[in-house]
Order: sequence, then structure tokens, then C-alpha cells
Amino acid sequence: MDSQARFEPGARRFGAVNWLGLATLCRRETQRFLAVWTQTLLAPLVTAGLFLVIFTIAIGPTRGEVMGVPFTRFIAPGILMMTVIQNAFANTSSSIVISKVQGNIVDTLMPPLAPFELVIGYLAGGIARGLVVACAILAGLWVTTGLVPAHPLIVLGFVFLGGAFLSAVGIVAGLFANKFDQMAAITNFIVTPLAFLSGTFYSVEALPPGLYEITHFNPVFYLIDGARYGVLGVSDANPALGAAVAIFATLVVSLMAWGLFRTGWRLKA
Repeated sequence: MDSQARFEPGARRFGAVNWLGLATLCRRETQRFLAVWTQTLLAPLVTAGLFLVIFTIAIGPTRGEVMGVPFTRFIAPGILMMTVIQNAFANTSSSIVISKVQGNIVDTLMPPLAPFELVIGYLAGGIARGLVVACAILAGLWVTTGLVPAHPLIVLGFVFLGGAFLSAVGIVAGLFANKFDQMAAITNFIVTPLAFLSGTFYSVEALPPGLYEITHFNPVFYLIDGARYGVLGVSDANPALGAAVAIFATLVVSLMAWGLFRTGWRLKA
């Protein structure tokens, strides 16, 4: 009787976690962006470099110090985190949307993977892409400007949290969008404003009162501010508070993604 129950249709035979399936999904999501590294890794590095060069040439000579550091160094961590979160979001959202548009999302849904395993597998790819991009940008900053992170482990922690949070947002966005136009709208009207209006190029202390309070409800602000503390040793907010907000926001969005996978929202007829 026990043997029949063990092998009845639909029963999980891998224990609490399907480690092989999870590792396979993680490897697939990582190999996705490595296979087209010129688009997923090189292009973001060029964009980040252009941002730094343009702001340095246009504003650097006339802009004084910000929070006690030169303007060029001040914006470097913001550009770093902005690039990380944009790439983490793009990795998960594009993976799901492309699979839905091409009709091969079934290849991901049919294997015996639980909803939480799907979430972790997609998150792993987005986090990995964010970490690779961050390491490359930090190496470039060290070579070109001699900038060395003041607290390397804190930088790594906030890059990890930034990749996790925006990867989770990308999963939710990818499940919501059924075509590329919808995905582009989410990127242009939600993700990009969150990145640009979170202290990337300025200190939030310079904002007017109303906008100052609103900014502190944006998790991306704490990610950028935490990265700035890790690189420069200065920040607008307490890094511990920023880490707590980022962890909470990541858990909330990840639970949302888990719930959508569990119900098959916009995935199953």
C-alpha cells in the first residue's frame, strides 16, 4: 500500500526539494545571459561608462563636493546599483515573457518543480547577472578612477539584495505581461523611474520636503544608498535600515511571485 501511494500519479518523489530540477533551472537561467554576453554584460558596462563620462564632463568641473566626496565618485555607486537592478529585472522578466510569446513556457511548467523552486531558480539567474555586472563595473572604476570600495562586503550584500528584489519584480512583471509591448511599458514607466528617482545622481537631502518623504518609501533608494555607503562610506540613511527594508521588500515580492506561480496566473488556460 505504501509503495502504491509513493508512486501514484502527481506524487513528488524528490523529497521536500527537487535539488536536481532546481539546479538545472538555475543553470539554464545563468547560461541564458552568458550565451549572449555582448548584449547582457558588455552593453550595460558601456552604458554605465557613458553615464559616468557624460556627467563628469557636463557637470563635474562646476559641481562641488556632495556629502564630502567629489561628484564623479558620488554618482559612481548609484550608476553601479542602477545597472545591477536594471539587468536583474531584465533577466527574469525577459526569460518569462519570451517563453510565453514563443509558447515554450510549458517546458518550465511541466517538470516536477514546486512554485517556490521556480521562484528560486529565476531569482538565481537574475542575481547572478547582477553580481557579474557589478564586479565588472567595480573593476572598471578601480582601473579608471582608482576607486576601491570602503566596505566590500556591504557592497556585495546590497548588490545581492538589489539583484534579488528586482529579479522578483521581474518575475511578477513577466507573469503579468503577455507581449513585449506590455513589458516595455512596465520597464519605462515603473522600473526606470524607480531607478532614476532614488538618489542615483543626487543626495535626497537636496529634495523638497514632500518628495523627500516619498523617496523614503522607495526600496530602490535604500539599495542605492546602501551601495553608496559600501563604496564610499557615506550615506543618506542608516545602512542597517536600508538592508532591512530591502530584505522585507524582496520577501514580499517573492511571496507574490510564488502565489502567481502556484495559481498559474496567466500561465495556464
